[in-house]
Amino acid sequence: MHLEGSCHCGAVEFSLTSAHPYPYQRCYCSICRKTQGGGGYSINLGGDAKSLKVKGKNSIAIYHAKMRDEHHHVHTSSAERHFCKQCGSGLWLFSPQWPELIHPFASAIDTPLPTPPEHTHLLLNSKAPWVEVQAGPKDQQFQQYPDESIADWHERLGLVR
Repeated sequence: MHLEGSCHCGAVEFSLTSAHPYPYQRCYCSICRKTQGGGGYSINLGGDAKSLKVKGKNSIAIYHAKMRDEHHHVHTSSAERHFCKQCGSGLWLFSPQWPELIHPFASAIDTPLPTPPEHTHLLLNSKAPWVEVQAGPKDQQFQQYPDESIADWHERLGLVR
């Protein structure tokens, strides 16, 4: 599926292709929640990194999250969270662990997205206390990451495009 997205102020526009466009995965980690999640979580999609086209690259900044381990040692994440430095809108995440993928934030996508038949709620162990998980009867919930990838979820439900 061809996806088009942009920031709020219009300084950045982007497009990419996605075989996995259903916005089903709700991440409650503190990074997603604090950088993207007005409702206490963010939603990431999966896209083909080679297909990414960007207008307004000079308006993009990158944030590398600070991560704390169980001993409170801090290290910098290798994942790149791209955002508009004009308006602060989150655009996509790129991780060198998966160089073939781009994970656009569903909140930045302007193309109508398909409605998922179920959701996966992940990293609930770092959910803010005020957040109420709105889980449906078919939804799955995980304290950490699920074993099922974005591609596997789409394939299991027959939603590969």
